[in-house]
Amino acid sequence: MPALGVLAVAAALASAAPFDLRGPATPPLQQGALVHGHAPPGTTALDLDGKPVAVAPDGSFIIGFGRDATSATLTATTPQGRVTAPLAIEARTYNIQSLPGVAKVPVPDAEFEARRPAELAAIAAARAGLTTDVDGWQQAFVKPAAGRISGVYGSQRILGGVPGNPHGGLDIAAPPGAPVIAPADGIVRLAQGPFTLEGNLVLLDHGYGLVSAFLHLSRIDVTVGQRVAQGEPLGRVGGTGRASGPHLHWGLNWVATRLDPALLLAATPKPSTDTKP
Repeated sequence: MPALGVLAVAAALASAAPFDLRGPATPPLQQGALVHGHAPPGTTALDLDGKPVAVAPDGSFIIGFGRDATSATLTATTPQGRVTAPLAIEARTYNIQSLPGVAKVPVPDAEFEARRPAELAAIAAARAGLTTDVDGWQQAFVKPAAGRISGVYGSQRILGGVPGNPHGGLDIAAPPGAPVIAPADGIVRLAQGPFTLEGNLVLLDHGYGLVSAFLHLSRIDVTVGQRVAQGEPLGRVGGTGRASGPHLHWGLNWVATRLDPALLLAATPKPSTDTKP
C-alpha cells in the first residue's frame, strides 16, 4: 500500500479510537468492507452519517462502506455527550473495462417490465426489519460454493461511453447442481423464484443488518423462517434468471449498502480473466 494510504488509515483509526474499529481485511476502513466496532460505554444511540446503527447489548456493532465511499462520520450519543469520529475510507482499484466502439443496446422486454415491480417489492420486504437473535454477523465467513472466482465486486463495463452497473458481489463458477452452503449462521428471509434477473433466490439474514443473497440457483433447499447453521445446504448452483452460464452470485448487504463478500473470507480471491460485470 502507498505510504499516503497507510497514513490515511492510521489517521482514520486514531480518530475512531473510542469505537475500537476493526475489520477482517487490511486495511479495515476500505471501500466494500464490513467493519466491526465497539461503542463507547453508556452509548444510547449510534449513527453512521445520520442513519441509525444497531448496537448489541455488549456494545458491539457492525458498519459497512459502499463501493465508492470516501468518508463517513460515526457518532455515538452517551450520557456525557456526543462522541464523533470522522472516518477516511481507503479507495480501491476496480476492474474497469472500457469499450468505446461497442454501443450499449437496450433490450426491451415486456415480461420483465411487468414482473419486476412485484419482484423488487418481495425482495425489499424480505430485507426489511432488523434481526438481533442470530450471531452469523460475528462469525468468520466461509466460501458458500467451491469453484474459481469468475466475477469480482466493483468491476464494471463502459460500452460506448455509457457506464454499466458495477458488479455488486462475487461470482463463483461451479457446475450445475454443485452444493451451495451457508457462509455463516442465519435465518432464511426469502426462498423464491425464478425471478427475472436473480433466478431462484435465497436471502439469508446473518443479523444486525447483514444479509447474504444467493442468485441463479437451480434448486432451493430451504424455506422462509428456517434457521441455518454455517455449512448447512441452501440449494444448488444453476443458471436461472439472467446468467450467461452456471455459477453462484453471492451478494452481501449491510442494510442498504452493498459490500464485497471476498473481504469476509480468509484471503481476497484474485479475479480470473472473466471481466463480466
